[in-house]
Amino acid sequence: MAGMTDRMGTPDARGIAERLASVRGRIAAAAELAGRDPASVRLIAVTKTVPPERIAEAVAAGITEIGENRVQEARLKHARVPPGLRWHLVGHLQSNKAALAAQLFDTVHSLDSERLALALGSHRDPARAPISALVEVDFTGIAARSGIPPEAAAPLLRVVAAQPGLRATGLMTIAPFGDAVAARECFRRLRELRDRLQAELGLALPELSMGMSDDFEAAIGEGATMVRLGRVLFGERAPGGVEQPG
Repeated sequence: MAGMTDRMGTPDARGIAERLASVRGRIAAAAELAGRDPASVRLIAVTKTVPPERIAEAVAAGITEIGENRVQEARLKHARVPPGLRWHLVGHLQSNKAALAAQLFDTVHSLDSERLALALGSHRDPARAPISALVEVDFTGIAARSGIPPEAAAPLLRVVAAQPGLRATGLMTIAPFGDAVAARECFRRLRELRDRLQAELGLALPELSMGMSDDFEAAIGEGATMVRLGRVLFGERAPGGVEQPG
C-alpha cells in the first residue's frame, strides 16, 4: 500500500484502519478540549482519486460517509464500492452537472448560486429524501475560490429552503492554506455567521462543514460538525482520477 507522510514529515506506511483510529483519536481530543462531545463531529472521508478497492478498505475500517470532488468520478465509483454509504459532494458543482449530482449525492456542501440551487432541487427524485444542502461561504476574497461572500448567504438560504428537493442544513467554508491563525479566524466567522442566520431566518442550520487534513482540529475547536479528510487518511493523492470500469 502506498505510504503517506505524517505531521513530522516522515514516511508513514500504516494501513487505513490504523490511520483512521489515529484520526478519530485526534478528533476526540480536539472535541474534548473544546468541551464538546466527540460524537458531534462527523468524519467525511474525501476519496478524490482514491480507487474503489481502497475505499472498500476504509469502509471495512468503519467509514460510513465519503466525499467526492467531482460528479463524474463519483458516478464511476458508485457501483464499485460497498453499498449503504452516505455520499457527499464537497467540490464545486456546475449547473450542467446538477441533474446527475441530484441522483448520486445525499449531501452537497458547495451550493454557491441561486441557479445551482434551483437546478439541483428540481432534479431530485421526490420519492427520495431531500438533499442536505450547505451554502459555501468564502471569507478569503481569493479570485479563484468558489463560494459566496457572507452577506449573500441569507438570500441564497431562503431560495434553498423553498426547494422541495433540498433541505437547508448549514454552511461550509475552506480556510486559507498555510496560516493557522487565519484559518481559525475563518472558522470562527463561519460559526458566528451561522448563528446570526439561524436567528434572522428562523432556520435550523445545525451543520458547519469546515476543516481539512491540515486544520481540522482548529475547526473542531470552533464548532465544526463535519470535517472533510482525505490526505490524512489515504496519503498524498495520485494524479488523475479513478479509471473507468471495464
